[in-house]
Amino acid sequence: MKLDVLLGHLLVGTLEHDPATNRFAFAYAQQWLRAKDCFALSPQLPLFELPGQPADAHSAAVRQFFENLLPEGQALDAAASSHRISKSNLMGLLVALGGETAGALRLRLDDVGTEEREGVRPVSDAELSERIRLRPQLPFSVWDGKVRLSIAGFQDKMALYRSTAGWAIVEGVDLASTHILKPEPVSSALAGLTSNEFVCMRLAKAAGLPVAPVELIHVPEPVLVVTRFDRRVREGRIERLHIIDGCQALGLSSGFKYERPYGDVRDVRQIRDGASLPRLFALLADTAQPAAQRLQLLRWTIFQVLIGNTDAHAKNLSFFSGPEGLSLAPAYDLVCALAFDRQALAGTYAMAIGDAFSEDELCPYEWANFAEACGLNPKLVGRELTRLAKATLAALDRELGEAIRLGAKAEPVAMLEQVIRTSCRRQIDMAPEIPSAC
Repeated sequence: MKLDVLLGHLLVGTLEHDPATNRFAFAYAQQWLRAKDCFALSPQLPLFELPGQPADAHSAAVRQFFENLLPEGQALDAAASSHRISKSNLMGLLVALGGETAGALRLRLDDVGTEEREGVRPVSDAELSERIRLRPQLPFSVWDGKVRLSIAGFQDKMALYRSTAGWAIVEGVDLASTHILKPEPVSSALAGLTSNEFVCMRLAKAAGLPVAPVELIHVPEPVLVVTRFDRRVREGRIERLHIIDGCQALGLSSGFKYERPYGDVRDVRQIRDGASLPRLFALLADTAQPAAQRLQLLRWTIFQVLIGNTDAHAKNLSFFSGPEGLSLAPAYDLVCALAFDRQALAGTYAMAIGDAFSEDELCPYEWANFAEACGLNPKLVGRELTRLAKATLAALDRELGEAIRLGAKAEPVAMLEQVIRTSCRRQIDMAPEIPSAC
């Protein structure tokens, strides 16, 4: 089984699977290697074969990279069921879902004569509303009998193209979705999530973080609309930008997006084999602008703490990947998780600050511990913590009122306000002690 891997119209390489050995292999195309601006898709998939790398190690790296292109949770279940493919059949799922992934990659059967379909299928607000209401019976990712989503995450979402004519599902090389639409979750335990995320994204922008643009629409159900930062409109064409998430960059499967991949219970909580902040900071040491990139990651980390986003895992962090290496993409999926019941969203951090996995455990010593593990100056950490906490508090009143005016619900906004105010004040108090806590 072979699949062509393309960036736009360009053949980058070939993905192969041998069912007899269950091994995967990826090789860059010669025309890609000859291109002046060619680059590795990921640090874990170098342009040239690593000397002495065992076939099993190469297979694992390839599988981990490509499986991270698939959705998770119910969306993956729906894709497997709709196409009558086992969830463990990576190649089959990539054939079904590889036409449009997060980033620029497209996958297709390696038949140069294959004609790729072009199409624009309008989606009205009325149909969108109906599909939101039908989610208990019909997965939101399935439209016209076909799964239309290959974007990681458990939350319901749909990738659509927006033009002056409205929303549409599109297919084709020069057409691609431009926005991600996220309705309220079906679970009542997560009621108000669209308002929560809307406010947190606006707060991040007000505090100076690069973030994906968001808006809140009503069809009449509330829907958070996120502008895709991996898309760019040029001369009537949609240009896809290559991005990878934190798991792809680290060479981890999606099951290791949390630092404690086996859970927080007593017998396994000491095992920290998953994605971690020190590993992510180490990735940026060899970038074109390491100091700027590491500062951006530090600010991203601090802001997760300030808003109580305990679910900030490695797949909620992305990097642009190109000829100059990695650079951090804008922030997304920013949510005040602590505003929800602990049964709905965990109260422990997805990735520890030092050795602190919760807000209660976080103290000046753990911030200093974090700084040392990540190769950061503790004074810098303290200054940025103070600055961002004060900037977030200063923006809070203005952004909360504006968010409600733009359609956010008052109750979830009030709940997250209490969490964020308390967190910011606590961090401001402890920040001066970080340099001396080493």
